Amino acid sequence: MDIDDILREVDPQTHRIPRQTRELQALTRRWVAERSAPELLAWPSDGLFERVNDQIKAQIEKIEDMTGDMDPKTNFALIVIQTELERYKFLVRSYLRARIAKVGSLLQHQHQHFYVVNLLSACVQIDKHTLHYLSNEELRGRLSSTELAYATRHQALLHNHYLSSFLASFPEKLQNLNDTAGNISMVDSPDLDTAVFIRMLRDKDVYGRGTDADVTLPASNGDILILRWSNARQLVLDMDAELV
Repeated sequence: MDIDDILREVDPQTHRIPRQTRELQALTRRWVAERSAPELLAWPSDGLFERVNDQIKAQIEKIEDMTGDMDPKTNFALIVIQTELERYKFLVRSYLRARIAKVGSLLQHQHQHFYVVNLLSACVQIDKHTLHYLSNEELRGRLSSTELAYATRHQALLHNHYLSSFLASFPEKLQNLNDTAGNISMVDSPDLDTAVFIRMLRDKDVYGRGTDADVTLPASNGDILILRWSNARQLVLDMDAELV
């Protein structure tokens, strides 16, 4: 095995980026965006995590096959593969933790991705906006099926605990956790006016709501701007910009 075969990222014959590299880039972009956005972003619907899962399985199997081979070239290749595997694990772990922190759940049961159990089994995140995401059909659609199941179970357990602790002694009309009486909502929701940094992916006029005045400015591809998330959100969803 040659060092060039191990480290080569672009096929010199076709000059195309390999599929694994593209998927690593996509995973990295998802990770950056999820950590930067104050609200939960939609779960990837293109099968990205299923493909990443398959790649991690394949890398683990390759490492197991290569372990014990004393050939120096093979040992060096093993180090490269293990390093790449750890990079994938870090991105997946950090991405899922960012989502769990927003939704709020205890991830200790078997997950649809086998490696999540090992990576996050000891991770307990404080509940933040579970009821917010469960109370709206569009927001529920941002969750993966596993996330939705955990969020639903978590909220049910929390509500039952409150009922047995103190809510049962309240009048029935005061026992709901999503009351909106008096135009005051009990449901805690993300702050959509949180400031975020975005990088423009194409030329476009950008509207920003300020404290003293609103403004619309022309922005060019590659410009980095700071905006309220409420103003930047549609730009990101339309892929006119990306979070950084």
